[in-house]
Amino acid sequence: MPVDPNALATWANAITAGRIVLSPVMFLAIPDHQRGAWFAFGLWFVLSLSDGIDGWVARRHGTTSSGAFLDPLADKVLVLGAMFTLVGRGVFMLLPVLIITGRELVISVYRILVGSKGVSIPASILAKYKTFVQQLAVGFALWPWFAVDHKWLWSGLLWLAVVLAVVSGAQYLATSVRLTREATDQHAV
Repeated sequence: MPVDPNALATWANAITAGRIVLSPVMFLAIPDHQRGAWFAFGLWFVLSLSDGIDGWVARRHGTTSSGAFLDPLADKVLVLGAMFTLVGRGVFMLLPVLIITGRELVISVYRILVGSKGVSIPASILAKYKTFVQQLAVGFALWPWFAVDHKWLWSGLLWLAVVLAVVSGAQYLATSVRLTREATDQHAV
């Protein structure tokens, strides 16, 4: 049964809210060492998987404006929070996390500004890949089988996420400039 696009209480939003609520538990589960931890990895896996599940539920029952806001917020809280926790634990380097965070802030503010003008900027496929690669980087850094002997893997994924963040950020800005011009041209007619 389709949901009202203005609804707040939906199954997809409940899953997304659960991801936000459990994020601090995830951060606390990240160990103080670079050997990974099964509990942290398992929780990360479930929370990352829930990102896809809430999207599937939303597409099946209908998307909502609240879900369009909450889902990216949950992604940012979970991913950036985990990355900064890993920086604090001496696992991730600060520079790539700062670049990713800068991109997220710029794009979020820009989306709010153009959204106030009635321009909607949906998530691009490249941005979805970026989020997935970020999830992989954190996951492999937490997974005990990969945390120590395969640092090159999660470190490489982290830098790949930086590249995807920068490219998808530039793509968003170019797309939104085009959409803003089109909206302005339509209002002028």
